[in-house]
Amino acid sequence: MSIKTVSRVVNREANVRPETRTRVEDAIRDLDFEPNPAARGLAGRRTFSIGLLYEIPHEFSYIQQLLEGVFAVCETHGYTLLLRPVNESPDAADIVRFIAQTRVDGVVLTAPIGDRREVTDALTTRRTPFVQISPGITDARWTSVGPDDFAGSRVLTEHLLGLGHERIAFIKGDPRHGATEQRLNGHTQSLNDHGIDVDQALIVPGRFDFESGKSAAHRLFALRERPTAIIASNDDMAAGVIVAAREAGIALPAGLSVAGFDDSPTASHTWPPLTTVRQPTADIASHAAELLLEWIRGERSSHTRKTFDCRLVVRQSTAALEG
Repeated sequence: MSIKTVSRVVNREANVRPETRTRVEDAIRDLDFEPNPAARGLAGRRTFSIGLLYEIPHEFSYIQQLLEGVFAVCETHGYTLLLRPVNESPDAADIVRFIAQTRVDGVVLTAPIGDRREVTDALTTRRTPFVQISPGITDARWTSVGPDDFAGSRVLTEHLLGLGHERIAFIKGDPRHGATEQRLNGHTQSLNDHGIDVDQALIVPGRFDFESGKSAAHRLFALRERPTAIIASNDDMAAGVIVAAREAGIALPAGLSVAGFDDSPTASHTWPPLTTVRQPTADIASHAAELLLEWIRGERSSHTRKTFDCRLVVRQSTAALEG
């Protein structure tokens, strides 16, 4: 076999006949050969590594699913995955320094980092391939992947309306995340479709964490006419609502229906278990990584936005309105 043919097989490139690929893979297995990433980088302009930039999370399950999805693709294609946690206000210069020092071939930007214009501008100027996950801001020059937050939130509100609830409160997420606005818009659109006016007193801020959900719930319980159902923009905040309801002596779901979003492990660990919307986080991350590698290999001539459907998961935290 020629060096180039073996290289194509090792690097999972196309244009190799199946029988040729099999012969090379058999030899690799027989010789117990493992490619050396450093040597691969020296042989060309690629390092066969990508970076994953993520904000230090309040709760790790979402990031864990992202890591699993991206890592599975890296392992399949023989790439190394480098992780770079950042704070709430990432400095574009620090991110550029990370890319320059590690020489990664491209980066996956999770929310809300992908919405930092100074970051995307810096990467565009450097011509560093990147893919956004769940962005609020998109551009024809960029590639992004995410769930259909609008439709998922709409289905969740439809579920509660179908149970007879009309006074439905909504706890928003972190305003820096694109998902926050999309989930709120899906909720309000569903209310409008049913001829129900949006009561701004029932829409309260949150931060995608347990404490903000709990605080928001107590604020809603203090209203003269409290809601009969509460939708939280993620499961962590919904768990906070459940604890707040217990503290207030409100029975669930007889006295209050509660729903979340994401279908994280939290959703099945609360009592009662949460009705929520499942987004295929690992699949989203895997697809983002595949698109990034296609861009790095020069196999994509244009950029794209891929949206994944979400699915309603009904559990015991929601019930028909009594009386």
